[in-house]
Amino acid sequence: MTDWLLNRAARPPAPATLPALLETGGTTAVAGCWDGMSALLAKRAGFDALYLSGAALSASMALPDLGLLTMEDVTRAARTVVRASGLPLIVDADTGFGEALNVMRAVRELEAAGAAAIQIEDQDFPKKCGHLNDKRLVPADEMCRKVAAAKAAADSLLVCARTDAVMISLDEALTRARAYVNAGADIVFVEAMTSAEMVREVRAALDIPLLGNMTEFGRTPIIPLADWADWGVNLVIYPVSALRIASRAMEEFYSRLKANGDVSADLPAMMTRAELYERIRYFDYEHLDESIAATVLPDTSDH
Repeated sequence: MTDWLLNRAARPPAPATLPALLETGGTTAVAGCWDGMSALLAKRAGFDALYLSGAALSASMALPDLGLLTMEDVTRAARTVVRASGLPLIVDADTGFGEALNVMRAVRELEAAGAAAIQIEDQDFPKKCGHLNDKRLVPADEMCRKVAAAKAAADSLLVCARTDAVMISLDEALTRARAYVNAGADIVFVEAMTSAEMVREVRAALDIPLLGNMTEFGRTPIIPLADWADWGVNLVIYPVSALRIASRAMEEFYSRLKANGDVSADLPAMMTRAELYERIRYFDYEHLDESIAATVLPDTSDH
């Protein structure tokens, strides 16, 4: 029962690394997560890679996505996600928490946490969600210095360079993307693409792994994964999707509970105690420590 903790030979094969996923030439759907349980459930659903979204992590802390997260907030969450899932994790580090030296420290901290890639963007601080108005960009050469610094500091961490320059023009976004590739970026993320034609044009212009953002309620239309794959986009993130679902479900439940003072109608929608314990391997951990009395789940058959 506890072989997964004690016996390496009995553990399932290690997940593919992010470079291995990119080398297949296919398209990988990357589930957004913000904590251990969301990461665990995404892995259980069959995802091969995860994305720690600054927007999702901020929202989970009841903060807006305006660059308020600290490096410690992000690295702590990254460490939890990696520990819970073991999957390759792309970490949204916003603007890199400062200048080139700050970016280098972020790379070392995230690499120590087990992350597979760091994503940094070319917005000026304070940054905004990539699908909102009035974003301000740093000069391209300043972003290039951050990308080069990240690459110099990394042992194995991949560097994903995001540009928000589509708001100026696609030509400006592509010019910046090429500069970031020359500075050492391993992956390019052109944010807030507004049409299928734009995605195809970006793919044709850049000979490097490309990340697409399938976020909802923004400037990018809802695009099926099969279309992203047809266009040759290597990674497609769903950064806040699960948090939106979970937050709506919790909001509606709390409203019903406050109004009715009764959870009976919501029981069918709940993960049972047994299901929750199975997901987090409760009994496996318990079995490792014989000083813990074996847990017997309550009999709920009569209610």
